Amino acid sequence: MPCIDPIVMEHKLNVVPLYKIVIQEKQHMGPKRAVAATKKVQKLLEAGFVRECQYPEWISNVVLVKKPNWTWWMCVDFTDLNKACPKDSYSLSKIDKLVDITGGHALLSFIDAFSGYHQIPL
Repeated sequence: MPCIDPIVMEHKLNVVPLYKIVIQEKQHMGPKRAVAATKKVQKLLEAGFVRECQYPEWISNVVLVKKPNWTWWMCVDFTDLNKACPKDSYSLSKIDKLVDITGGHALLSFIDAFSGYHQIPL
């Protein structure tokens, strides 16, 4: 995402080492879906939100689903990758509330009884 320091938002895949890397076979889509996918990807590229990947591991297909208003919704099929990643014991169930509450602040500070005291730069 533009204007955000990568140190704050960069993530690494936490894949269980025993799993074999899965590269999904390319799924062909009809001409209408291909045009819609190309337009969506071009829009994301122009906004600087995505970039071409330089690695072949864990490549996943895009899936286009028709919304009730007859436009296309583009999703990514991360089924294989999700199977290879361990489940998080401490999920973020109320992330929208956390984002609203922390808006405009420099740090998010909290105590986790399991791990200790945390300060996360926002």
